[in-house]
Amino acid sequence: MTAKSFRLAVAAIVVFSLLASSALAGEQQAAVRQLAKNNNLFALDLYAKLKKQQGNLFFSPYSVSNVLAMTYSGARGGTAEEMARTLHFTSGAEKTGSAFSGLNAKLNKIHEKGDIKLIVANSLWPQKDHRFLPEYLSAVNKNYHSAVVPVDYRKASENAHGRINAWVQDKTQGKIRDLIPNPLPRDTNLVLVNAVYFKGNWAKPFEKMRTLKGNFTRQDGSKSHASMMHRSGNFGYHETKDVKILELPYVGDQLSMVLMLPNDAAGFSRLESKLTASNLESWISGIGNRFVDVELPKFKFYWGTHDLTEPLQFLGMRKPFEGQADFSGMDGKGPFKIGNLLHKAFVEVNEEGTEAAAATAAVTVYGARPRIMTFKADRPFLFLIRENSTGSILFLGRVLDPSSSQT
Repeated sequence: MTAKSFRLAVAAIVVFSLLASSALAGEQQAAVRQLAKNNNLFALDLYAKLKKQQGNLFFSPYSVSNVLAMTYSGARGGTAEEMARTLHFTSGAEKTGSAFSGLNAKLNKIHEKGDIKLIVANSLWPQKDHRFLPEYLSAVNKNYHSAVVPVDYRKASENAHGRINAWVQDKTQGKIRDLIPNPLPRDTNLVLVNAVYFKGNWAKPFEKMRTLKGNFTRQDGSKSHASMMHRSGNFGYHETKDVKILELPYVGDQLSMVLMLPNDAAGFSRLESKLTASNLESWISGIGNRFVDVELPKFKFYWGTHDLTEPLQFLGMRKPFEGQADFSGMDGKGPFKIGNLLHKAFVEVNEEGTEAAAATAAVTVYGARPRIMTFKADRPFLFLIRENSTGSILFLGRVLDPSSSQT
């Protein structure tokens, strides 16, 4: 082979390698986008069940999906099939895990950029003398970057409970405390935990001097007092005959809050019933840049700790919570079930921006001047916080009364 032909061959190999690498990157990005879409389907399914509860509502469907995805990695047979259907996992445990790895990496890069704080953390807390399969622990570590911390639920349950809660408190900057109840069941053999923390300033903050006391009309027509923030400017906006949609970006423009406001307080129930994936996609796709006069209440509340077992069973995920659940992919035997799926969340919205946190634990046991638009959120409304490039919903909730600080 001549020197020239050798160089051509090397060049061809390099080009082929670059093309192959590009193709793999494209496949990974497509898988991440599909996972975000599927997670959003689950988010709206879960909201439809949780909305029957009273009062304000706020949770992190992304946190719930992370924990159940780690559990799904060890599920087999009918247990895995039910989890996949309920969670909208369409590509099997291995590819689902790889897509979660890519999506979590994208969120971590947003945090590293420094415009906002966005922390997603996972951990496994196995019974110290229970042997889990190395391939299961390796897959969870690889795809979910999960710390593995052995504890003793048999002889030191209080210590295990305290260490898990301390980990959650640390990862959520002190906002989520006492997620895990004390004592844990003595037959606990694994607790899987996810924590999500977000703090971002508005790209266009509200001025404190323009915050005034005002009235907020509840669904039944009664009034409550609220501190109403005011801001005028160009925002993402769309309206239909039933709803007004407002997008408020955070610094860096990689995350935003999307608010959905009915035309009157009595129409909130109708709006909730229309919160489907197709409607949400239609509402968001219709958003355009408009000059909007915004009036938004300050609010702050906790939601939880709630056991999500019953809502998930209603959605069709029954086997994982039953005695015959098959989690043999975790330890080769799998003679245990999910005893509880615990979730707790916090949100605060003020003039500067938003702080939100959530944690989930699966406890397994054996030209022309534009028309000025108005968005006056003085009545119940829906809101979500999403990552813009994938549309992934990180937090989802409603405000029925901003003056309530329910726990």
